[in-house]
Amino acid sequence: MPCLNEAETLEICIKRAAKLLEDNKIDGEIVISDNGSTDGSQEIARRCGARVVNCPVRGYGAALQYGIEQAEGDFILMGDSDDSYHFDESWPMILALRQGYDVCMGTRLKGTIMPGAMPLLNRRLGNPVLTGIGKLLFHTKLSDFHCGMRAFRQKEIIKLNLVTTGMEWASEMVIKSNLAGLKMTEVPITLHKDGRSRPPHLRRWRDGWRHLRFMLLHSPNWLFTLPGALLILAGATGEAVLGHGTVKIGNAVLDVHSLLVMAFLIILGVQILFSGIFANIYTRTVGILPWNEKFDQIIKKLTLEKLLLVSLILGGVGITGVTTCTWHWYAQGFSPLDYQTTMRKLVPSLTLLTIAVQGIFNGFMLSILFLKHGSKNARD
Repeated sequence: MPCLNEAETLEICIKRAAKLLEDNKIDGEIVISDNGSTDGSQEIARRCGARVVNCPVRGYGAALQYGIEQAEGDFILMGDSDDSYHFDESWPMILALRQGYDVCMGTRLKGTIMPGAMPLLNRRLGNPVLTGIGKLLFHTKLSDFHCGMRAFRQKEIIKLNLVTTGMEWASEMVIKSNLAGLKMTEVPITLHKDGRSRPPHLRRWRDGWRHLRFMLLHSPNWLFTLPGALLILAGATGEAVLGHGTVKIGNAVLDVHSLLVMAFLIILGVQILFSGIFANIYTRTVGILPWNEKFDQIIKKLTLEKLLLVSLILGGVGITGVTTCTWHWYAQGFSPLDYQTTMRKLVPSLTLLTIAVQGIFNGFMLSILFLKHGSKNARD
């Protein structure tokens, strides 16, 4: 149990945990990972027979990680110290581990939420939305990403090298367990109203954003690659259509001004797409995300020489178009041109030329990411 000034409820939580061990004849210990309590929580824990370890780093995630590392059992059951999770009701989670699962999550959303146990906004919006995003990004079937009660094999979680120190630790554990291929399941649980007289440590909007940010940073394809590809597709389609003339949609007339917007979409999309490639390589090289053979094969084909060749071809086509427009202007004695005709040639040409420059410099940046260096985390 992580603990920060939980003198009001810590004793009942320890008694419930002791009942779980006694009723099910479990050879275990109760570990309190204290995060700097000043209300005597440590003395209460020791008096009730628990082992207290003092986490030197502040934060919910830091306290959990430190407690997990200090624990001596093969299985870990974690839960809060505010009596919102009743440890003596958690036997099905331990049983799931004995049946071979690496992680067993509690799910409040499929279980029972007692009156006053969870704010309505968290219940109807916060938790379902964040869990839904997590399921979409990481292809997991878990129904409650942020449940504070969960059981797992200690060695498997330690191997994940979890690093966050705040509330987002809960998301990090689920995401990295899923990416590492751990065998996961969930069981419905009851969330009780906590027994404290003070407000909880949780900060709804701040912690919700931290969870969302963490999930997005661990899914570069959704954050970068897909949006970039969609922008390129939209821009290229628009340029192809508007390159032949104006388009009317109701009272709106799309002309060369819209063609210019399409060019910006393509250029923006190309850069975001390259950012996705860089993010994928970096996160996999340093071990944030697992390296897989499919991604390895794609990256091996994306060499600097190929990017330079494609960039030179696109640049050549772009320069040809710009040169043609300039020559046509010169042939007319630099007189005013028909901007609708000229811009339909000039905008796509400049777009290709810009993409070529992006390709050249991003190609070299890509090669820098693969330079050999002495870091022990570098991939061979």
